[in-house]
Amino acid sequence: MPEEDLVDIKFRLYDGSDIGPFRYSSAATVDMLKQRIVSDWPKGKTIVPKSANEVKLINSGQILENNKTVGQCKVLFGEIAGSIIIMHVVVQPSLAKTKAGKFHELLILGNT
Repeated sequence: MPEEDLVDIKFRLYDGSDIGPFRYSSAATVDMLKQRIVSDWPKGKTIVPKSANEVKLINSGQILENNKTVGQCKVLFGEIAGSIIIMHVVVQPSLAKTKAGKFHELLILGNT
């Protein structure tokens, strides 16, 4: 694979710590990046994604879509050769869990 088809990406977490950098092919999808983040999530964090569906990747103010490839997103990344791209990671629990958690809180608050 030609060197120019590879992109170095580092993932910045909510507390300022990083995962990576890792080198990805231009053909890698955003979903693949998310799966790597979940599998390499640091131990001891208070917020932990359960699946790639709970992870949002943000670069240049844009939420990246799962089906897009790194190559398709390169326009957002810029063309600075040899640099590491930093993507921000947002963990968003699934809506069903959030609603269930709020309902549970309401039950507890209603009983006090």
